[in-house]
Amino acid sequence: MSTHADSKPWTVPALAEAKRDGRKLVMLTAYDAGFARAFDANGVDLILVGDSLGMVVQGQDSTLPVTTDDMVYHTTIVARGLSRALLVSDLSFQADATPERALDAATRLLQAGAEMVKIEGAGHKLDVIRYLVEREIPVCSHLGLTPQSVLRFGGYKVQGRGEAGERLRAEARAVAEAGASMLVLECVPSPLAAQITAELSIPTIGIGAGPGCDGQVLVLHDFLGLDSGHRRPKFVKDFLAEGGSVAGAVRAYAAAVRDGSFPDAEHAYAS
Repeated sequence: MSTHADSKPWTVPALAEAKRDGRKLVMLTAYDAGFARAFDANGVDLILVGDSLGMVVQGQDSTLPVTTDDMVYHTTIVARGLSRALLVSDLSFQADATPERALDAATRLLQAGAEMVKIEGAGHKLDVIRYLVEREIPVCSHLGLTPQSVLRFGGYKVQGRGEAGERLRAEARAVAEAGASMLVLECVPSPLAAQITAELSIPTIGIGAGPGCDGQVLVLHDFLGLDSGHRRPKFVKDFLAEGGSVAGAVRAYAAAVRDGSFPDAEHAYAS
């Protein structure tokens, strides 16, 4: 199998093509140019500058303290390390509270090098998604466990079990109809994530959502087995132990995502 190192740069339309072709998408978070360059050179298709940086880089207890300025800074330096992977950046907590605020923040992120912004939730966020897409800003939605909702959830818990599954399916359809180009599903039972993936025309990226998604994402520190000072989720796997080096870990992760061996039942949630 090709390492994809000589592939063309990824674009937003290419994501939908990958789903139609049945090609799994490989995504990792990055927060600086060095790791971004290593990931880009070893077969990662998408890089996420996540507001997870609040917890794994800044040492915060949640993602809530992360600001738009933080996101712009890390997006700028990550972008310098990329030549082919598509760069997605999070809108920080309350940066998407209104369509106008979201437009201001998203514009700054795209000017810093992002090619898509990620927004947590549905509900009033549907208006935000439509507003951004109408103004030529590609959007990735994020449903299931949305870390910016940690206070309402009362912690980091699996979402979509029981009757909540139907609500999550409806939200997934709604964000796609609003114009989202991709959907991240976090901490969702594997059968539900597979069902949502089959129902949508846009690609899904799972993190703790089982192997039925169109791709996978892990946080850099989790993927390398680094201690971030927080409890390790069930879905995390240390690929550095398997790969022997950062480059080897990336190649091992990319191969496992593409051949469907990660995540397995040990790294996923049942209904």
